[in-house]
Amino acid sequence: MPHTLSDHPITRKWPARHPDRLQLYSLPTPNGVKISIALEETGLPYEVHRVDFERKDQLSPEFLSLNPNNKIPAILDPQGPGGEPLALFESGAILLYLAEKTGQLLPSDAADRWRAVQWLMFQMGGVGPMFGQVGFFHKFAGKDYEDKRPRDRYLAESRRLLAVVDGQLARHAWIAGPQYGVADIATFPWIRNIVGFYGAGDLVGFDDFRHVRRGLDAFLARPAVQRGLAIPAAPKA
Repeated sequence: MPHTLSDHPITRKWPARHPDRLQLYSLPTPNGVKISIALEETGLPYEVHRVDFERKDQLSPEFLSLNPNNKIPAILDPQGPGGEPLALFESGAILLYLAEKTGQLLPSDAADRWRAVQWLMFQMGGVGPMFGQVGFFHKFAGKDYEDKRPRDRYLAESRRLLAVVDGQLARHAWIAGPQYGVADIATFPWIRNIVGFYGAGDLVGFDDFRHVRRGLDAFLARPAVQRGLAIPAAPKA
């Protein structure tokens, strides 16, 4: 286990200019911006490093030393538990870690906390995978498949998940209840993506889910969200 930040192999490829800060390795994808938004919301000092997929940075030995699953986001916190550096991957795990570290984005009441965690797991197990499949079949190579049954299967499940979120937001200000937190940060970037980047709003019938629209608008109005959605910035031409 590395005892200092510089002991970790990833710092050889992405040297830390601020080794006292949490190091974020990411891209502005729905999973990536979960963490940049959470960091902006909490005010925790951090340094961001862009993982360039076109250069296959995610397959480099240095990145794999941090995340053997070669996915973003990942973090390296020099001030982990016990003052030791902590490396973490998986966006849901990182969100929970940041919430615990800062005492923000999760309710203090134990029962409310677990209700928030269940909605985070709902996103991780359902919304992300299903919306990603709809995006593949609608925007990318899947659109060339003559057999539309796979697309329609993921489409139906995505509409069902949107209906679940819509029902929750009909009763509460935010996905897990009255407080904004990790469930919203995890879920709304994916909802934004299916309507925006994937261009599948009409396909999923997004206008049918007025409470989801209200929640998405409230999410996107937050200054920390607006900053986090653009992190890490695109390289200068």
